[in-house]
Amino acid sequence: MPRMTSTQARHTRRAVLQAAVDASAECASVGPDLFFREDGEPYIEWQARRAEAVRVCVGCPARAACTELALRDGDGRPDRDDMVRAGLTGPELAALRDRQAVRLAAATAVDRDTEGQELDRLVAELRSEAITSPDSGRYGKVRNTAPRTAAQNAVLRTLAARISTIRTGRRARAGWGVAA
Repeated sequence: MPRMTSTQARHTRRAVLQAAVDASAECASVGPDLFFREDGEPYIEWQARRAEAVRVCVGCPARAACTELALRDGDGRPDRDDMVRAGLTGPELAALRDRQAVRLAAATAVDRDTEGQELDRLVAELRSEAITSPDSGRYGKVRNTAPRTAAQNAVLRTLAARISTIRTGRRARAGWGVAA
């Protein structure tokens, strides 16, 4: 699998990032225990394991995607050196997340708004369907256009109902209530 650059990772959606990590991450063959400090583990032992974890990550083709996911997930704390992800320790991830706070806020907002994407897709489909003539043959080869028109109207009603359901839910969650 070709390497993903950090620029590509920043502009790629969460599902694609996760798929890239799942498909080609070097850590899959090592197991997760290497990347997390155990409770009560002496710092000197953790340093040796941490160095090995960083070494595994350095050559990983999914490192940029893994970094982006770690930042989006809020991994790492500035006061605890207890993990390695994408070759970065917890404090390094926290510092990087602080430097990129505005970009990450926008990225995570887009990650969560799959409902908005579905709404956009449904509206486009409704518009496309509305301008399609029932005579186009899309609804079967019937000489009488009434069945075709009825079929098209049923599709339009279904799309409109799905759009209405999504919009109503979004408005309610935003505190709009019922419009006057």
